[in-house]
Amino acid sequence: MARQAILPQTAPFNDSERASLDSVLGGATPIQRAWLAGFLAGLDAAGGQNAVAPAAPPKASEPLTIIYASESGNCEALAGTVAKLAKKSGFKPKVVDFADLDIATLPGAKNVIAIAATWGEGEPPARATRAYNELMADGAPRLDGVNFGVLALGDTSYVEFCAIGKALDARFEALGGKRSVDRADLDLDFDKPAADWIKNTLKALAPAPSADNVVAVDFAGRAAVEDDDAEPSREPVVVEVVDHINLNSSLSDKETIHLALEFPDGAPAYEPGDSLEIYPENDPALVEEILKATNLAGDESLRKALLAERDITTLSATTVERFVKATGHSEAQKLIDSGEVKAWIEGRHLIDLIETFPATFSAEHLNTITRPLPPRAYSIASSRKEVGDEVHLAIVAVRYDSHGRSRSGVASVHVADRIKNGAKLRVKLKPNRHFRLPQDPATDIIMVGPGTGVAPFRAFVQERRAIEATGRSWLFFGDRHFTHDFLYQLEWQDALEDRSLTKIDVAFSRDQPEKIYVQDRIRQHAKEVVEWLDGGASFYVCGDANRMAKDVRNAVVQAYAEVKSLSDTDAEAAVAALERTHRYQQDVY
Repeated sequence: MARQAILPQTAPFNDSERASLDSVLGGATPIQRAWLAGFLAGLDAAGGQNAVAPAAPPKASEPLTIIYASESGNCEALAGTVAKLAKKSGFKPKVVDFADLDIATLPGAKNVIAIAATWGEGEPPARATRAYNELMADGAPRLDGVNFGVLALGDTSYVEFCAIGKALDARFEALGGKRSVDRADLDLDFDKPAADWIKNTLKALAPAPSADNVVAVDFAGRAAVEDDDAEPSREPVVVEVVDHINLNSSLSDKETIHLALEFPDGAPAYEPGDSLEIYPENDPALVEEILKATNLAGDESLRKALLAERDITTLSATTVERFVKATGHSEAQKLIDSGEVKAWIEGRHLIDLIETFPATFSAEHLNTITRPLPPRAYSIASSRKEVGDEVHLAIVAVRYDSHGRSRSGVASVHVADRIKNGAKLRVKLKPNRHFRLPQDPATDIIMVGPGTGVAPFRAFVQERRAIEATGRSWLFFGDRHFTHDFLYQLEWQDALEDRSLTKIDVAFSRDQPEKIYVQDRIRQHAKEVVEWLDGGASFYVCGDANRMAKDVRNAVVQAYAEVKSLSDTDAEAAVAALERTHRYQQDVY
């Protein structure tokens, strides 16, 4: 068989020269080609002088394992950034989701970077729970000889700030690993410090340079690396509100806003399961309270910053510490010294701190003790195949009282009270590739979404209707009252009629003396749920992470135990197997 020519006709050689070079290069190994490339480059750099000695063969790239535990996708995105920069620094990176991690492989990983988020009150992200628990168990393997670094993401509004990252850092060391760089504990405004930490960590993990240290170049993978640089824009866009509807009745004690947003240049390429981040503004009345309490009401520039740029509600132990450092307030310092600060801040906001401990303030002080106002992510409740250039959301207004003061959710009440049809909002798409419909439209799906947790399942049903999916679909929905709180009731009835939804089971907790929740309905239908799952169905849960998601999972484990007469251990293993094969997926908050 004739060997394929390597040099193009346009190469600056005549036919015989091109044939000779093709003959040599066509049979060369990758190492020989890499040596020749380096030799010729060196020859040019030396002004065309003959090389004194042949260059050393290229060394293999330094291995690097990057593991991430992510709930909202931030850790996953950072892991991808680390991998891209590591390639350019001579590493051979491997990115592993904690959900897919086999901890038995860690002892063979020379260098490990762990990027972990903390969820709820000091818990690992739901998808990372299995591997995290195995790593923390007595039977975890030794990590002697493994160099590691941990990047922890968290939220200072929670008491257990960055608890999972801290625990991983300590555990790697306890198992014999060598900490190559100090752990970084980052709040919601993590972009800049994370970039600095990644740069320093790759430098710390890099092998010591030597005279013969020639990094191997993967010419075949070069185009892929360049393609990785072409990331989509991370900038928000401005959209118009075209629908603003309260889904609850006027007699409900809840207010759930259906929000339809229109994109001026066409909707982004979102998929069912993705989220949309809204950039909210703070309550103007709360801004005025803070300006009055700090005697800064005349500062118009500060007023604008507090309205749209700074987080003026979150109160954490870190906030109190920054407050003391900025103002030198002795009584606030006593609160820290007493060890009671975490208990004191519970249910309170920044305004409580400022009013309880009056001090002389400047605009710089407020900027120092607050963090940037972060966007809020909401599950998309629509399919592009049905709504075109719109995105729909379902947002419940958060309102409550604590310590004698009315409180409200920043984004949810901004949407409920201060956004109307025709208003403009800044938003940004937040993809979620871990919450996706099955690739095969013939696959059955079970969806569990109480309250606004039903939002992505509206998108699922719309998508399956549009593609004429043949698989069955089963929705478990719950809320407080059938009459007042049955979100999208008419749409579900239409879906049942056109068979885009096969069946629905509802649980309205306040319509009878004994409260009934979606997990109770799952237990009632345990046999059929297990039959669907044994038949290949995928199971989806969206909503509250602290209680509902755990109760639903326990109900599925219990269903397996009862229906298949399994022990608790085997029933747990059955559900864990669904999770490992991505047939049990959660989008929880």
